Amino acid sequence: MDQIYAELLKFKKSPLYKYRTENKYLPVLGEGSLTAKIMFVGEAPGRKEAESGRPFCGASGKLLDELLASVKLKREDVYITNIVKDRPPENRDPTPEEKELYAPFLDRQIEIIKPKVVAALGRHSMEYLMYHFGLESKLEPISQAHGKAFEVKAPYGKISVVALYHPAVAIYNRNQKATLIKDFKIMKKKVLL
Repeated sequence: MDQIYAELLKFKKSPLYKYRTENKYLPVLGEGSLTAKIMFVGEAPGRKEAESGRPFCGASGKLLDELLASVKLKREDVYITNIVKDRPPENRDPTPEEKELYAPFLDRQIEIIKPKVVAALGRHSMEYLMYHFGLESKLEPISQAHGKAFEVKAPYGKISVVALYHPAVAIYNRNQKATLIKDFKIMKKKVLL
């Protein structure tokens, strides 16, 4: 992971590099257990994440911690990362080009950690993971895919790819929190199989 982080620090090929350095932001590699059974993948860091270098440390992160607690998991027992490792300007969605540029870093993280479950937090990570693991024929909108688990073969064995809403959805619509809690229970069951 240290090698990946060192590469990210000088990743001038990215259109986000100049924005990061001008704003004195940090790349956000990820954090958690390197032997985690569950890896959460979001889309890209927000401002607080880029300032601290930690994923999901703002309002979405607090909610993610609550969701983890609802299934008796601690943040330090899972691994949390994003596809895109630098903050896009104005908190916009990452572009297809940005996702493509940063995806190899995520792929290497998955190879290092070898999680049993890769949980996509939101549509951007869900789309990438579905294509990456050959599930493009099962791709559907996140509003239909959330809570579903897909069994795939990774180079190190069978794993589940689980689609989840991004925690931010419950910040903007409190009614979605119950859905997220239910979906987290489905995800946790996949770890126990």
